[in-house]
Amino acid sequence: MSDQFLREALALARQGLGRTSPNPAVGAVIVRDGRITGSGFHAWADQRHAEVVALSEAGGNARGATLYVTLEPCCHQGRTGPCTEAVIEAGIAKVVAITEDPNPLVAGQGLSRLREAGIEVELAPEFAAEAEALNAPFFHFMRTGKPLVTLKAALTLDGKIAAPDDNSGWITSAQARAHVQQVRHLSDAILTGINTVLADDCLLTDRSGLERSRPLLRIVLDSQLRLPLESRMVQSFADDLLVVCTSVARPERRKALEERGIAVLAADGPEGRTDMHAVVKYLAERKYLSLMIEAGSKVNWAALECGVADRIFFYYAPKILGGTQSLPVAGGRGKRSRGEAIQLKNIRLHPIAGEEFAVEGWIA
Repeated sequence: MSDQFLREALALARQGLGRTSPNPAVGAVIVRDGRITGSGFHAWADQRHAEVVALSEAGGNARGATLYVTLEPCCHQGRTGPCTEAVIEAGIAKVVAITEDPNPLVAGQGLSRLREAGIEVELAPEFAAEAEALNAPFFHFMRTGKPLVTLKAALTLDGKIAAPDDNSGWITSAQARAHVQQVRHLSDAILTGINTVLADDCLLTDRSGLERSRPLLRIVLDSQLRLPLESRMVQSFADDLLVVCTSVARPERRKALEERGIAVLAADGPEGRTDMHAVVKYLAERKYLSLMIEAGSKVNWAALECGVADRIFFYYAPKILGGTQSLPVAGGRGKRSRGEAIQLKNIRLHPIAGEEFAVEGWIA
């Protein structure tokens, strides 16, 4: 029976995805005499936590009941009060949490506080992998202090992302592109290179139509600040754009962008390129939990080569371009021997539409 309630809590947590960053998405249900008397999920970053919402709905029926929750209740004062105290005050008899909170301010202390108050506490490790995957950016950020960086690409079966001449049309289907928007929606920031902007005049916006806790931060790596002021990226600016350059960029170009309110970060990297580690640090300092890279061959390889990419999400279409001039998903110098190849782990396949599929994998 407890499995049923934990699955209900996970389903509730998913309703908050995209709306809670930098907080995790959490779901909770309160059960008394085998019946759910209260339920809730964390809907917005600065609003009540899932446990408090569920307790409010349960009212007096919370006393002597069991709380099923996807993440350990917090025990510190943040933008809202500690959930542990609300649970204790409501008279909950037992708490079943799927995982401990990786936040160093909690990290088991919430469960300890509940035990000290005489509340029975259990963990549900059989659901831990699912709960962590649901909040992968949050868990990654709390354990590493850095945003989770995902390298996304659409490619042919032979690993090509662009033809040498005509690149009109799309590699993948409308269904695949809609799926990309869902993944974008779960990201706090998105990054591309200036060559992609110049070639496609792209927007890089979240077009899922779903509510977000804050705007998707669009980032352009542009060492010499060639970003046109008339580009759609600049014209659509709404406090959601960061341009990363190097020290060789012309001051007047930087001034023109900053006068429009656009943030410019100077970060010198190797071989005259921008420093992607500086971008990750910039995001971490501002509590952006996740970054999605949607770029061209050179930027893709740079992200892999310098080690900022944590995982890949590649969409494959049942097509072959062939040829030595078609661009591979990751260009640059590449590895010089098979033994040096970048290894992936925890591979998952995602069916998309028809013969298309996506490959998700973590960089070992």
